[in-house]
Amino acid sequence: MRPNLYLLGAALACASPAVAADAASQAQLQALDARIRALEADGQKLREQAAAALAAADSARAELEKMKATMQASQQATQPTTQQAADAAAVAAVAAPPEASTPNPGGANGNAFNPAIAVILNGNYAHHSLNPDDYARAGFPIVDGGPIPQGLSLGESEISFAANIDDKFYGQLTLSYEDDSGRTGTSIEEAYIDTLALPDGLSVRAGRFFSNIGYLNSHHTHTDNFVDRPLPYQAFLAGQYGDDGAQLRWVAPLDVFVEFGGELFRGENFPTAGANRGGVGTHTLFAHAGGDVGTDNSWLAGASLLDAKTTQADDGFSGNHKLYIADATWKWAPNGNTKDGGVTLRSEYFLDQRDGTYSAPTGEAIDLTTLPAADPLEDPALSQPWVGDRRGVYVEAVYRLNRTWDVGYRFDKLWAANTGPYASDFDPARNSVELTWRNSEFSFFRLQYSHDDPTRTTTDNALFLQYDVSLGAHGAHKF
Repeated sequence: MRPNLYLLGAALACASPAVAADAASQAQLQALDARIRALEADGQKLREQAAAALAAADSARAELEKMKATMQASQQATQPTTQQAADAAAVAAVAAPPEASTPNPGGANGNAFNPAIAVILNGNYAHHSLNPDDYARAGFPIVDGGPIPQGLSLGESEISFAANIDDKFYGQLTLSYEDDSGRTGTSIEEAYIDTLALPDGLSVRAGRFFSNIGYLNSHHTHTDNFVDRPLPYQAFLAGQYGDDGAQLRWVAPLDVFVEFGGELFRGENFPTAGANRGGVGTHTLFAHAGGDVGTDNSWLAGASLLDAKTTQADDGFSGNHKLYIADATWKWAPNGNTKDGGVTLRSEYFLDQRDGTYSAPTGEAIDLTTLPAADPLEDPALSQPWVGDRRGVYVEAVYRLNRTWDVGYRFDKLWAANTGPYASDFDPARNSVELTWRNSEFSFFRLQYSHDDPTRTTTDNALFLQYDVSLGAHGAHKF
């Protein structure tokens, strides 16, 4: 019996380490299993998070595509047609300061407050069959310096500085140099400020500037379609009327361009003089409207009045003076793009009314000895009534063949008064044709022929060659 107990004890002693080892292995397996289950749970969580992230990315991508499609549709819906864009450019050009592009008032343009500097160089060659020194015009004194000088000459050249002053004001200064028959001079052609932030389409200009009456008057001469200004501008405004003054303009918030405005000027420059009415001798009113007809046609029309109290003007007039102007422009071009081709028709009609007296001018602006014998001026040194109407008109057509070439024709006519110091039964008229070659928007050369009948007994056949170039940042031209 005892040997059996010894054997059992020995067996148990040998079995105890195995049982302990097996228990330890089971604990490790359970711990490993728990670890694996935890890792699987973490992996599932990560997969769920990755799936959620992918879903969020897909949603964001879809939203982005939706926003992109919406923006494209909005741009297409608001994108103007070619003709609408042309009209918008025309309206903006009319509303903006002449000959200068106004930078963004908010200053988004890095150069918004740096002056844009532009230089215009202009020169002419002229050949007249009638000596310009002998030129006289029946019924109308010469107060604009007369025809372009014979031979080579430097025309009116200018330099301008333009920029935003700040977020509420814009400024421009233009200096001009002119050589007229050997008489040279530099002058301040324009020096003005414009408002940028007035509400409801209102704007104010103050300083020295060209009046907004008529069509051509507010345009610089280098933008004209012909070498010289039409006869009515020469006779009634000495080419162009500008003075020291202030202007108020209102552009209506309509689909078509509509503007109304008025100006007060000092009244020192022709056709007025004397700075009457307390230094506000000239008043003007103007109205213009324009728009599109289809995609190929656009128009602009207006009516203007210049009312002046004058004392001893360059033509010898003193009294009350009114000048009425009606203007109309029609442009046709394929898809409204006038730079690539098309036709421009333009006309202005002038009615000049005088109620005052005449006395011989004391300056050099007019040479009374050149008046034709048909003008009854028995004693120009004596004062006499000057009451009556004179009229003038021009019609021009310009055909733009392409970006390089254009041809044009212009007819000018004046009607003299039947009574008064310059009464005449002959009415001057002129016919002109031109051919222009444009190398770019910054340069052109122009050949022009004019047949001018200034009096009953004289004729001037004139041939002109003109060059005009622009250096620097020159703004877009008006409609």
